[in-house]
Amino acid sequence: MTRRRVAIPVLCLSLLFSTNRTLRLEPLAQAAPVGQAAPASTQLEALSGEYTDPAEPDSPISFYVQDGKLLMESERMVPTPLTENSPTEFAVPQSKMTLKFALDASGHGAAVASANDPNVLYKRTGDAVHHVFHDYQRTEAMIPMRDGIKLHVVILKPADISVPLPFLIQRTPYGCDGTNRASFSGGRPELARDGYIYVCGDIRGRYKSEGVFVMSRPQADHHDPKAIDESTDTYDSVDWLLKNVQGNNGRAGFLGTSYPGFLAMEAGIDPHPAVKAISPQAPMIDVWIGDDFFHNGAFRQSYGYDYVYGMESNKENADVSYGKDKDGKPEDGFDYFLERGSFTEDVKKSGVKQVFPTWKLFLDHPSYDIVWSSRGVEHHLNAVTVPTLSVGGYYDQEDMWGPQEEYKSLEPHDNKHENFLVLGPWRHGSWASSSRHLGNLNYGESIGKEYRSQIEAKFFGHYLKDETGFDLEDTASFQTGSNTWKRYSHFPPKEAQPTSLHLVGDGLLSWSDTKEPAKTSYESDPANPVPYRHRPIQVTYSDGSQWFNWLTEDQRFVTDRKDVAVWKLPVLKKDLIVTGEVLADIFASTTGTDNDMVVKLIDQYPDDDPDPKMRGYQLMTNEEIFRGRYVESFEKPTPMRAGSIHEYRYSLHDVDHVFKAGHTVMVEIQSTWFPLYDRNPQTFVPNIMTAKPEDYKAATITVYSDSDHDSNLQLPLMNACDHIECF
Repeated sequence: MTRRRVAIPVLCLSLLFSTNRTLRLEPLAQAAPVGQAAPASTQLEALSGEYTDPAEPDSPISFYVQDGKLLMESERMVPTPLTENSPTEFAVPQSKMTLKFALDASGHGAAVASANDPNVLYKRTGDAVHHVFHDYQRTEAMIPMRDGIKLHVVILKPADISVPLPFLIQRTPYGCDGTNRASFSGGRPELARDGYIYVCGDIRGRYKSEGVFVMSRPQADHHDPKAIDESTDTYDSVDWLLKNVQGNNGRAGFLGTSYPGFLAMEAGIDPHPAVKAISPQAPMIDVWIGDDFFHNGAFRQSYGYDYVYGMESNKENADVSYGKDKDGKPEDGFDYFLERGSFTEDVKKSGVKQVFPTWKLFLDHPSYDIVWSSRGVEHHLNAVTVPTLSVGGYYDQEDMWGPQEEYKSLEPHDNKHENFLVLGPWRHGSWASSSRHLGNLNYGESIGKEYRSQIEAKFFGHYLKDETGFDLEDTASFQTGSNTWKRYSHFPPKEAQPTSLHLVGDGLLSWSDTKEPAKTSYESDPANPVPYRHRPIQVTYSDGSQWFNWLTEDQRFVTDRKDVAVWKLPVLKKDLIVTGEVLADIFASTTGTDNDMVVKLIDQYPDDDPDPKMRGYQLMTNEEIFRGRYVESFEKPTPMRAGSIHEYRYSLHDVDHVFKAGHTVMVEIQSTWFPLYDRNPQTFVPNIMTAKPEDYKAATITVYSDSDHDSNLQLPLMNACDHIECF
């Protein structure tokens, strides 16, 4: 789910015992408090049963007795014997978790909680449930590539299935040593139950594989038989597996999330004939245009620093630290990066002896040159070579753009109707979770579980095993606001009509063309940048980091700042349905010679919302940044003439959302989003990575609304709205 390796038993438990919330329950009738010692006569059988968290009813846990031991099991967790500390307290092996049972008046189990978070209680809801877990036997191999380099793989083969099976393969830079029966069942329970020969492969230069690791390795010329890239390594891996692993049916499928999603996409470029299906999930398609390291030329400073430090310090993963403040607490990332200034200073003060290769790319190649375009997978998506299921999240904080661009690039070539898309209100990779929640949002159902069982499992079953049941025509999207699954014959659907929402005077939005010229100005000061999320800002992948859900954070924490411009529609009188790509078309000037434009589309909840924590909540539905020096060309940055009006026209990405009656549509514009994005000095310098302290200057940004400069957002409306009907 994240880009760090997590011990599988701990990962499975974290998916079961969520510590991201506090659940308040009424006291159990006649129940002993959690942790109270049970009578000595209580037997283990009295604790047996299925226990469910009322707030997350899709992930129950079962306990039962076998061979004199209490075992724990769920759809994700293989049967695991617990260590008895007391008649009501048990330790979970290979973790720091302790479970405590509460008993009812008869001495039977009534509830169970983790000692790590006693406020989250799982109540007994029935008899223990047993799940199917195949007997996956584990082997390892080193597979020779065409250039002699050997790559490490872990192979899981179910010994209890006698018929030939297809390969299901994930290649990764995050290490395969922990791959086993438990990890496969924990991470992909539906696919593990369906039965595959599962293969996890370390890519070049990572963990146990030989060779040199290259971040987002560029595409090679496949006419050269000696050239290597991730596509050729995939081809060679499949070829070896077919010949050396007995009991396969001659077919292979690839899947992966994030970097492994990029690697799954590579399996579809000049694929091996045995590759019959791929599912790139949140793939990093182009790390300069819209994924991971840059967005429209704006450098993702904290993320680029943290991720590369973790990946390139050694062959495995290194921990990142911002140090301690004067009180001994972890340093706030906002202060950490503000004090250092430019990325050059970040590198100098990092303590590393030799600049990491990708840090050097950032420093030496800030614009979209051949270094970055050669890594852009979208430039090679000129055919749907195998059935492709792209998966993405509307709240993906890392690779939102990748799956949308992948589908869009392949769609014109989809003659066989084998280019599929699934989008949902997920953060990066959270379709692997069975939770009904994302941050403060409650969707009322387990959309991840529904996707995995009804779409992903059936996709691979159909193309790798000839099974029936896969009925996705083109696109499945979980529509937020209405909180319902929608299926479309194309995305965006033809019913969606691009409609201009104009930014007019007095902080208002209007569906009508601008009649009176208006200007809205704010001062942007790099010395006091707008934080992109609530402070303190933790290291990206550290314990307790709030990185994962930041796109769902309530924007009221910045709305009243003087360097944030705000426009609103009147309160909606009926639902407004927006499905498709939202475009920003903003006309603005600056008193400086460079500028960043951040545009956010926001759904403001009413003050009397039924959910108390959502009252007045300002939820972003679309958001993106654009660096001004690139308004003419991504390849050749140019200074902006002070006072001249420039057009910023760019995508705020796809959405499928219902702005409900009683809600308010808002637009916000700002010029800093720190420290996720580095500060624009607002005076043009050849390379922002090396900007000096004296280069950073305050500037006044003015947004124009007139007949020649019609600042607006293009919304793809499913139900055309005029002011008489809606307001």
